[in-house]
Amino acid sequence: MTVDTRPPAEPPITVVGAGAEGWDGFPERIRRLVLDAGTVLGGRRHLAMLPEQPGQRREPWPSPLREGLPGLLWGLGDGDGPVVALASGDPFVSGIGTTLVDLLGSDAVRVEPAVSSVSLARARMNWPAERCTVVSLVGRDARLILPHLGPRRRLLVLSSGPETPARVAALLTGAGHPACRMTVLGDLGAGSETRISGTADDWCAAPPDGVPALHVLALETVDGAGYGSAPGLPDDAFESDGQLTRRDLRASALSRLVPFPGGYLWDVGAGAGSVGIEWMRTDPSCTATAVEAAAERASRVRRNAGALGVPGLQVVHGRAPEALEGLPAPDAVFLGGGATRPGVLDACLDALRPGGRIVVHGVTLETEHLLADAYRGRGGELIRIAVEATAPVGTFTGWTPARTVTQWSLTL
Repeated sequence: MTVDTRPPAEPPITVVGAGAEGWDGFPERIRRLVLDAGTVLGGRRHLAMLPEQPGQRREPWPSPLREGLPGLLWGLGDGDGPVVALASGDPFVSGIGTTLVDLLGSDAVRVEPAVSSVSLARARMNWPAERCTVVSLVGRDARLILPHLGPRRRLLVLSSGPETPARVAALLTGAGHPACRMTVLGDLGAGSETRISGTADDWCAAPPDGVPALHVLALETVDGAGYGSAPGLPDDAFESDGQLTRRDLRASALSRLVPFPGGYLWDVGAGAGSVGIEWMRTDPSCTATAVEAAAERASRVRRNAGALGVPGLQVVHGRAPEALEGLPAPDAVFLGGGATRPGVLDACLDALRPGGRIVVHGVTLETEHLLADAYRGRGGELIRIAVEATAPVGTFTGWTPARTVTQWSLTL
């Protein structure tokens, strides 16, 4: 083991978190750090709070941020002195700190956090961290709150602006949570803190005036509506023309696909998009691409994804294997239709990352033969699933069998 006693090298960028009080809230060490920087990056609001510093270069964040940030960073000269980036609160709470580390690497960034708006909001609501969920809607679709709704849920929503509470209230009432308690916590940490409370129903009926631009929205559900994140949503949660992987089969497939944070799935022959949608609902960082040959079904997948809180699901209208070309390598593949089309199964297997998983469903003899050959040649697990549901038989009740499905699964 080698022990390096030298002080760590100064990273190219130091990210400084600011509270609501701005410059006045910085300790002297942080003030000196900012004033000694050759370049300061930040939002226009943050840059405007700084005192004049002759010779210092000040650059606002580009818009859109992700696309413009590399050009801004690469344009900074090595001889211009230290670079400081200003952020709100804790830069690692849905902030610029995460973006810079992703772009530059961990060794290139140092973060000096302030108390985050999330911590302040929890303190104002008296909510323990382990009993609430944080959802960021900053520059994002408000429907992202939908997967987190359920009985007795607590959410802290990072808002995009004063219009966010009204959008969220409309979603809450539409999702069966009209009595959800909404609290807008404005300008947290400043002397001008505000608090506006009401129910989603109240907000829709008479939206209050004066919602501050900077706020955290606290939600506390009291209704029992919501699906949760466990796989196997009810079939009627999806709009469908009948091409839908049914609930019990979907739960079986997802248990073998093993969703994990940050995982990426191909849902090939998506139908209603149910498997890709449920994959993404298991964790906000999960992503998926649904490939569907029928234009009407592809549009239906998009509607289902939005209605179930994963509007970021990528939908490719096309037929595999051609439609798979150019897609990122997946961690998992669900092949729910089209397995017998030449080249589809091989393309899916070849694309999988090491350790990746594939699940294929078949209901025809032709697909069964294909999966039996795959099982003999590659191993994995081959099972048949038969599901029966009760239905009226005259004045009595009997069992009605669904079509038996053959399922082949494999982990590379």
